[in-house]
Amino acid sequence: MSAAPEEVRSPGLWPSRRNRPRRHREEGARSALIAAGSTVILLGLIAFWVVNSETWPAVQQQFFSPEKFREVFPAVASGFWLDIRMFMVAEVLILGFALVLAMIRALRGPAFFPLRALVIVFIDLVRGIPIILLILVLGFGVPALQLSGVPKSPLFWGVATLVISYSAYTAEVYRAGIESVHESQRMSARSLGLTQVQALRYVLVPQAIRNVIPALLNGFVSLQKDVALVFVLGVREGVREAQIFTAKTFNYTGYIAATILFLLVSIPVARFTDWYTERDRRRKQAVGN
Repeated sequence: MSAAPEEVRSPGLWPSRRNRPRRHREEGARSALIAAGSTVILLGLIAFWVVNSETWPAVQQQFFSPEKFREVFPAVASGFWLDIRMFMVAEVLILGFALVLAMIRALRGPAFFPLRALVIVFIDLVRGIPIILLILVLGFGVPALQLSGVPKSPLFWGVATLVISYSAYTAEVYRAGIESVHESQRMSARSLGLTQVQALRYVLVPQAIRNVIPALLNGFVSLQKDVALVFVLGVREGVREAQIFTAKTFNYTGYIAATILFLLVSIPVARFTDWYTERDRRRKQAVGN
């Protein structure tokens, strides 16, 4: 009987399987240490360069004043809590509305053409308008019409605009997920007697959502930041509170406070998105193998 591969290999030329994980851990630790050291050095050089600028004392007083930070932070934090609530409400509505749009676009047959055409026109128009312009047009234009029964609140139209804008993009993400499901799945569902809507609801959409979760999470991160755009309508959220403080004191520290709050939320969400995307990629590779 021939010797096992591990027995014929020279210990000095080929590491044993027992030693490989330890070596990999050592190499990983060494790489992490080098990366951390180089990052600290780079940041230190940048900080040294900035702090030694002639105008740094004035900039520090205008943007990084500890006294002004303590003064403005409660108001900015209160406004930021409104940002969080707008974000959560808008995200739920976006996921639902966008899914309806995507399902309408996925319907086949001449009978559904008017609905598909209407959705396509809506998506094309909304995606072609910068979100800040859409907020201004809807936020100031619709209330000015004084239509009976139509809300006039800037907060309502700010959230509504976010839902309209992001639903157009999210619907295309859903549609890409639906089209990524193999055609045989649709045909099998129809052969079982399911209607087009039932086939979408019970067969195609569940698979499509699993395929596009990483893309949906990226939209989640973007929306968390864009809720601040409603400040142009006068809504007193985090950025608006910082703007009011700046107008009173001519000091920009409030903007730094708002920036820190947004980062405290967006960075963890972004890291979670990257982690989930990598996990999803590995899962698909494992299934493919």
